[in-house]
Amino acid sequence: MDLATLLGFLLGVSFIVYGMLEGGGSMSSFWSISSMAVTMGGGIASTIIGFTMEDLKKIGKLIPIIFKKQDNSPFQTIQMLVEMSQKARREGLLALESGQENIKENYLRKALELVVDGVEPEIIRDSMQLELDNMGVRHGKGIAFFKTLAAEFPAWGMIGTMLGLINLLKSLDDPASIGPAMSLALVTTFYGSVLSNWVCIPIATKLQQTSEEEIRLKEMMIEGVLSIQSGENPRIMEHRLKTFLSPDQREEYERMISGEEPNAERNREQ
Repeated sequence: MDLATLLGFLLGVSFIVYGMLEGGGSMSSFWSISSMAVTMGGGIASTIIGFTMEDLKKIGKLIPIIFKKQDNSPFQTIQMLVEMSQKARREGLLALESGQENIKENYLRKALELVVDGVEPEIIRDSMQLELDNMGVRHGKGIAFFKTLAAEFPAWGMIGTMLGLINLLKSLDDPASIGPAMSLALVTTFYGSVLSNWVCIPIATKLQQTSEEEIRLKEMMIEGVLSIQSGENPRIMEHRLKTFLSPDQREEYERMISGEEPNAERNREQ
């Protein structure tokens, strides 16, 4: 599980509960089924209108991504591409066909298949880039769903508040009921703000970052595969692929590489 997501969730719960109970407050004051129904039900209903049923069926698959720690390591990918480059220079491009079944990343396997089949580099780049573009569109729909929810929940919270105030005005002849009725009317605004800022916006941000990291990793794979096809020196290719890493990641990668055996380093120079 992604510890950052879990930590943010637990801290959010702690701070919200603390705010509820501070000053002698009670949890029951912030609980209203009708307010929750208006805020959540209205927000979800409005969001559904903007998407197709096919899009909505895929939303459930995005939730595990938020809590799952991503295992795609750019370090392992760079090392794999360098090893394949060394193998291709020694034995030829057709030698790459024998190890494709061991590659877990389907995107990389498809690119290598095109290389082994002798497809032109421009066609390979265009084909794989088109797949990336379509993947970005698919990811964008999930991100847009939660961004829409983030906008709709506060709006429906205000709608619920207005409904509560209308009912409040009907009971002005009873001063004792004004305070509780006003409190209940404001609860819907509270629900809308919490759902938007604590749930939907962070989820959209997490999905956006995950999508960008996946796309960047696959772009690195394209560069590596085309470098292998052109017969570029593995050392030069490795240097190019490291440009996809952040400065901290480069330092970590260099520390990891420095622990390799000397033979591996000499092979990279060939």
